[in-house]
Amino acid sequence: MLKNKRNIIKIVLSLFISIIFIQGLFFKFTGSPETTHIFTILNSWAAGFGFDGLFLPPGIFNAYVVGSAELVAALLLLSGLFMKRELFTALGSLMALGVITGAIFFHLFTPLGIVVMDDGGTMFGMAVGIWIASVVLIAMHKDVLFELLCKFKK
Repeated sequence: MLKNKRNIIKIVLSLFISIIFIQGLFFKFTGSPETTHIFTILNSWAAGFGFDGLFLPPGIFNAYVVGSAELVAALLLLSGLFMKRELFTALGSLMALGVITGAIFFHLFTPLGIVVMDDGGTMFGMAVGIWIASVVLIAMHKDVLFELLCKFKK
């Protein structure tokens, strides 16, 4: 019974992260007004520190790069579910946590803010949900991650 609950939690959290990341690809890859707004604000903020172009193509944190990282994380999570590969789920969770930690940082510590284009904080709330889901999945797969770490240590 406990293993069944664990599998349900893993499925729900993996799908939650994947669906949000995949639906967001449309916005990131088409240059939607929301995406343009977000990455223009971030680029202006970075320019104040001498890093103009960091968030606009070909900058290393532009929407295409972030969207690609989200796509890879989602594909790893979905592959983990459908191929029953715990390592894929663990790596997808780590990648999702890295991407979404960056997103949360930029919402909190830049002029972007929590409410973006009058969304009532929905985008930020989804980011926090993804962060929590990622942490839970990582905790559920800590043994797989430690095993992988030990292999690299040898």
